[in-house]
Amino acid sequence: MPFALHFFLQHAYMILFLWVLVEQLGVPIPSTPILLAAGTLTATRQLALPAVIIVALAGSLISDSLWYWMGKRYGGLMVRLLCRLSFESTVCVRKTEEYFTRRGPASLLVSKFIPGLGTVAAPIAGQTGMSFRRFVFYDAGGILLWTLSVTLGGRFFGDILKRHPNALSWTGHFALGLFLLLFAGFLAWRFFKQRMFLAEIRMARIFPDELKTRIEEGDDVIIVDLRHPLDLLPDPRTLPGALRLTPDKLMAQLEQIPRDREVILFCTCPSEATAAKTALQLRRAGIQRVRPLYGGFDEWKKRGYPLVEGNADLALEYARG
Repeated sequence: MPFALHFFLQHAYMILFLWVLVEQLGVPIPSTPILLAAGTLTATRQLALPAVIIVALAGSLISDSLWYWMGKRYGGLMVRLLCRLSFESTVCVRKTEEYFTRRGPASLLVSKFIPGLGTVAAPIAGQTGMSFRRFVFYDAGGILLWTLSVTLGGRFFGDILKRHPNALSWTGHFALGLFLLLFAGFLAWRFFKQRMFLAEIRMARIFPDELKTRIEEGDDVIIVDLRHPLDLLPDPRTLPGALRLTPDKLMAQLEQIPRDREVILFCTCPSEATAAKTALQLRRAGIQRVRPLYGGFDEWKKRGYPLVEGNADLALEYARG
């Protein structure tokens, strides 16, 4: 028996538990390959399918419960932290918050199947005030659906291998190396994608001290608060004169955006991701005078600069003067 396969069989349940636990804590090590492998081995009775399900459920539920309580205590800070770890901060915060807002607790049933949502859904549930009992009910259901679908897929593959025993031996020799190669490629692609995006937008940012000076001097700039409603729970205030619009609403009003005034966008995302992404979309639509605010709302607040109560329903017509 190949060493890699022998080692995995000797410690399979512990490896599976720790792997799922660590992934759900936010470390970007996908659990799908190892669950597929475990499911494959249940076909030869080298592992027990119920034990695989229970171990994966325990690892994921422990991690999710921890993030639930962290989200309940610290709110959006935990969501942004997890999005940083995911290498998908450019879309992670906005995508997960909008999905959870639309679906509510039911989003936990499918969160493990959606990239970027699986881990972040738990702190968002805590942030919204969902009861822990309700969270556990929906989260456990989602974990079971995810684990069963992946392990049964592996079980199906294992049944095929049982009919061709030589294929199982070949798989044992090469599976570990192939898995490590694919995993390294996955991480490299995510990292490269993130770096390219950040390099594109960093040259265009405006710093808080410059914006503060321009506001004090009465400079005719349009400031847009792109924060998601969930991000307003810890602090609903906004920058002086800022309009509160979601990216979708802003993009829907392209014709109303003055071309002779600079547009400043801010959010509470890692690396100003939502503001930067929206700025790029506006530029591609022909609006060139647009810049994301460095550090977003958090950096502005950290420096002690003025904040005012926000107006949620202002439209761009008011900015046109």
